[in-house]
Amino acid sequence: MPPTSPSTVVVIGVGDDGWSGLSRAHQRRILEAEVVLGGERHLAMLPADVDQERLAWPSPLREGLPALLWQHDTRRVVALASGDPFVSGIASTLVELLGADAVEVHPAVSSVALACARMRWDAATVQVVTVVGRRPETVVRELAPGRRLVVLSSDAGTPAVLARLLVEHGYGGSAMSVLSHLGGERERRLDAAAGAWDDALSVQVPDLNVVALDLRGPVVGSWVAGLPDDAYEHDGQLTKRDLRAAALARLAPQPGQLLWDVGAGAGSVGIEWMRAHPGCRTIAIEADAERAERVARNAARLGVPALSVTTGRAPEVLDDLAAPDAVFVGGGATAPGLLDLCRERLRPGGRLVAHGVTVESEQLLAAAYAVHGGELTRTSVEHAAPLGSFTGWTPARAVTQWAWTKPLTTSQETS
Repeated sequence: MPPTSPSTVVVIGVGDDGWSGLSRAHQRRILEAEVVLGGERHLAMLPADVDQERLAWPSPLREGLPALLWQHDTRRVVALASGDPFVSGIASTLVELLGADAVEVHPAVSSVALACARMRWDAATVQVVTVVGRRPETVVRELAPGRRLVVLSSDAGTPAVLARLLVEHGYGGSAMSVLSHLGGERERRLDAAAGAWDDALSVQVPDLNVVALDLRGPVVGSWVAGLPDDAYEHDGQLTKRDLRAAALARLAPQPGQLLWDVGAGAGSVGIEWMRAHPGCRTIAIEADAERAERVARNAARLGVPALSVTTGRAPEVLDDLAAPDAVFVGGGATAPGLLDLCRERLRPGGRLVAHGVTVESEQLLAAAYAVHGGELTRTSVEHAAPLGSFTGWTPARAVTQWAWTKPLTTSQETS
């Protein structure tokens, strides 16, 4: 990318009422622009007799946008967006590409604010979920009895997909309100229980809609670590519930941070890292292709479909991955150089947790503890099971766990 920044891009939010709903000041800013960027719907609403260049957003957007912006870096550019451009909108992308000082934003009332107003919901009690450009299974993470969601739809098919997901997870009794063209003359509302959603309702939904969900259903999971083992599809390569909770307590998920789940097996640790907060990210590394596919299926079913899976053997495949904030080594700790590479690649303040069940891996972790410090524990878990006509304890294989935190740099310690 060129070393200098383009001129300021002015982003103006537009409601469903279009050109007539804009203030005179915003209309003037648009008419005075040399270049207007926007979706086809936004560009079509503009007066025809204006001498300016009008360009639709490139597709794919993120890949094509930098070149488009630099092509017009000395001209007056206005970008049009729906509602509040910072609510799942173009403004965030522009700030990321150009920097905050190069973007001027004038929001309209957001679809989220309008949806809460129509539903008479306190915005502070509502969770906003976007499936625009994302898989709809993202909503599954948010399921909890009595919760309210506003889902930003991808298109007219989103409500039917959401209804199916709700029914699959025992939330068929949830109330769905599909709110379309909010704030415009064509505004409409469709209400139905998720379990009663059908094709007759789907054909009435326009592309421009949001879905308000008043959730009714059972407790299907927890954002605290330690989902039941049977929540996962697996072939036995699974970090069991109690040890998973112990590992995640030390990995300490933080919003926006990245975990490497090395030797992911069924992917349980990486999945529960992402379930802890919507901003948490995971790269699961798994050498077995069949298990890697299973990780992706588990992630989607448990509401974190954005989990990334890298198929390959560590440490070889780690070189090209983004530096992690935390690393879990659930399998393959004895691979030559693996622990040292993970320690080196960790960001300052990052956490490393490694498990071992063999004598060889236990010796390796004990040696790492002796050199680097941290915390070394050995955990045995026993479960009650029938023993003849009585009940006895069945022990699982003991697991040695080494947990280590990378020191902060001097500059971070004093900042």
